[in-house]
Amino acid sequence: MRITHLGRFSFAAVLAFALALFGLGQSASAAAPDISFSVDQPAATPGATVNLKMTFTNNQTTDVWFVYQSVQPTWQTAQRTDLKYTLASCSGTGVTCTGTGTTTLGVNYSVPVAPGTSRTVTIPVQIAPTSGCNGDIAFYSYVYYEFNNSQSHKDGVFNSPTTRVNCATPGAH
Repeated sequence: MRITHLGRFSFAAVLAFALALFGLGQSASAAAPDISFSVDQPAATPGATVNLKMTFTNNQTTDVWFVYQSVQPTWQTAQRTDLKYTLASCSGTGVTCTGTGTTTLGVNYSVPVAPGTSRTVTIPVQIAPTSGCNGDIAFYSYVYYEFNNSQSHKDGVFNSPTTRVNCATPGAH
């Protein structure tokens, strides 16, 4: 075996080892935070309001001192330009939102969030009376938070349940 092949093999082995270590380190530090979703209606008609609830739970043993969360439509929802809706408002104890009245939100939690406690936000999704039908409205949320005196962090992407927008059934002739 020529030395150039041995050098290439060694480089590939070192690169694979480094990627394996990086991947293992990333999975430990990027494990998903506890986020849960619910929706009060799996189907609605144009003109209706659907309440989306999200709950953030601190599953750590120390306080959470920083939380960043965004909520935006999934790719499939965004592709349906005939679906018209807004995230009307935001309510919850210890929670405020930025971007209400649009299709994306930023969620702000009052900190610290003590271990084992939760913050729940309710977001009314108002479907416009002129919205298209037979499409799904769903959201994804990116969450990043810091705990252990900002020495540790977790993040993840979470999907909401889907609400189907159905047209009213036309009357029989």
